[in-house]
Amino acid sequence: MKELEAAIEAILFTMGKSVEVSKIAAAIDKDEQTTKNLIYNLMKKYEKDVRGIQIIELEDKFQLCTKAKYYEYLVKIASQPKKHILTDTLLETLSIIAYKQPITKVEIDQIRGVKSDHAVNKLVEYELVEEVGRKDAIGRPILFATTEQFLRCFGVSSLADLPTLGPEQVAIMREEAEEEIQVTV
Repeated sequence: MKELEAAIEAILFTMGKSVEVSKIAAAIDKDEQTTKNLIYNLMKKYEKDVRGIQIIELEDKFQLCTKAKYYEYLVKIASQPKKHILTDTLLETLSIIAYKQPITKVEIDQIRGVKSDHAVNKLVEYELVEEVGRKDAIGRPILFATTEQFLRCFGVSSLADLPTLGPEQVAIMREEAEEEIQVTV
């Protein structure tokens, strides 16, 4: 088993990005469940030991990456990456895409009540959103959805882990929207 774990570790390290379980399983000549168990075992080892790396799960993929708490040491070696600021507009647009994906710009505009071109373009630039195809409608508008980078940034392993709104939260949001409409009229 240690040999297989070492092989998985080498695969994840070398690839540098997320790798599908099916591909890892094929590489080590094991079934997917056995492969997942081996990866989960590695994840526990990294968690238990004082290590600078970890394995994260993103949907049905895994990636070897640095633990966030060691970022300050990396900054001293590498040039500091550009930090992206998510404004309220970007967060609102990103939330709509995350919960309604795949979705077109027109559909986002209808929900927000204003044009969203700039916000969607910024989210694509930040690699939080990507084009995932075209809608089968007049003009064949582009469909947008969240990316693996979105999952990484927000610390969720799948879209199913996104929080759901309770009835109270929906009622409060509806009230705020109605008040906002009355103020602008």
